[in-house]
Amino acid sequence: MKIKDIIDVDFVNYKEISMFIALGTCNFKCCTESNLPITICQNQPIAKQKDIEVSVDEIFYRYTSNPLTSSIVISGLEPLSMWEDVFELVQYFRQHNYSDPFVIYTGYYENEIEKQINQIKQYKNIIFKFGRFIPNQEKHYDEVLGVYLASNNQYGKVIS
Repeated sequence: MKIKDIIDVDFVNYKEISMFIALGTCNFKCCTESNLPITICQNQPIAKQKDIEVSVDEIFYRYTSNPLTSSIVISGLEPLSMWEDVFELVQYFRQHNYSDPFVIYTGYYENEIEKQINQIKQYKNIIFKFGRFIPNQEKHYDEVLGVYLASNNQYGKVIS
């Protein structure tokens, strides 16, 4: 699995202590749809990072060996650009009897990814953050994620 970064203990992206995995590529739809330069994207520096090859087994081992974490956040760039890998990771954890929450941050809207939602909702504890970044909006607290989101069109939702 090609990732951009992995942080074993993250306190920022979810209300529980999480493992944070940055992956994917991005077409910077948030910026291009708003006619804004890509340089304003908070994830733009991640795009310049080299890919790191890591196995699902290694991610599982790192996560299960860490007594602090109780959830996994998959973010990025755009995790849905690597949907098969995301799905494989969730499937692997579930097959090994780990039902800890998976939180998937996406810039897509819910209606744009119905196929992926329907595929993954067979597994318990799946949460999505939906919505594109829109600049100059007031941040708001999201009860589902337990964090502040940058744009008022973004929200967390428990899928299963």
